[in-house]
Amino acid sequence: MEKQNKIVGGLTLISLICLVAAYFAPIWWVSLTAPNYPKDAFPDGIRIHFHFDGVYNGCKAAGKGTRMANEIIQKDLAHDDERYNPILDAQKNVDKGAEGLDCVHEMNTINHYVGMFPIATGAPVEKPLAKFFFGFFAVMMIAFAMTGKKARIMTLAAGFTAVAAWMIVDQFVLGHLASHVEHYTKEAGTFFKEPDKIKVWGDNVSNVSKIVIFGLIAVMGVVVAATAKIRPFQLLLALIPALLPLFFVITYAGWLWFFGHNLHPWGAFTVKPFMPTVFGEGKVAQFSTFSYPYWGYGLLLVIFVCMMLALLIRRKQLREGTVE
Repeated sequence: MEKQNKIVGGLTLISLICLVAAYFAPIWWVSLTAPNYPKDAFPDGIRIHFHFDGVYNGCKAAGKGTRMANEIIQKDLAHDDERYNPILDAQKNVDKGAEGLDCVHEMNTINHYVGMFPIATGAPVEKPLAKFFFGFFAVMMIAFAMTGKKARIMTLAAGFTAVAAWMIVDQFVLGHLASHVEHYTKEAGTFFKEPDKIKVWGDNVSNVSKIVIFGLIAVMGVVVAATAKIRPFQLLLALIPALLPLFFVITYAGWLWFFGHNLHPWGAFTVKPFMPTVFGEGKVAQFSTFSYPYWGYGLLLVIFVCMMLALLIRRKQLREGTVE
């Protein structure tokens, strides 16, 4: 039994390390290629990386010998940049502040031609609250590794209290929920200016976020009570975090469907509602699309394997009556 407990503890520790790493890791990548993005200039196409807390630029700097390496991408002038006359002010350095291609911005620009909303409008509740769900999963995994009932319940109670307090302070006291909603409404109106409609969207994000926050706190209470009253319930402390790979794919596919089936009529080109590629290669107009898991998803699979093995060992212990 002692050996089994050590194995369960070791598997849980590996899972916890992978859980922390997975939060900061790119989980999935998507790339668009087209004739107007030649391979010698854009070797990975227009590529973005999906993380649990947002979508990030996946384009690399062009290597030596490529066409892109010999070119300068000029800085886009923002509203606060100084304007100038290129004829009268010939010495103005137009390349000041130049950066590599921002492929999130580039993909948004491409998508808006068919009426698709900016990528930042996807998963507006899930992204800012992901860190608290990871805390929730981490507490359950640590509690699962405990062999004593009292230690398990105390770990859940203390851990969930800490996560709940963190969540309340972060979202309400520090005002991060309000600032997130403000950023969301600004992003949603990047291409299609409908302030009344977008305000309703922002209100929905705020209200749903509050429901999820207090709903998660209620679930924490249920988990503590059920673990105290129902002996086999402790197996769910391992099963729920183990299903993270499934949770991600379901959420990812759901938001892809949303984007493909909520095209704005103001788009420059009219296309029928469609389901973007979840896994594999696809085709939209002249663009080829690629969508595949990245190394962060491998971490989620490690969590799945480790926690399922630990669950099977604990299930055997419960049958034999060697664990509380």
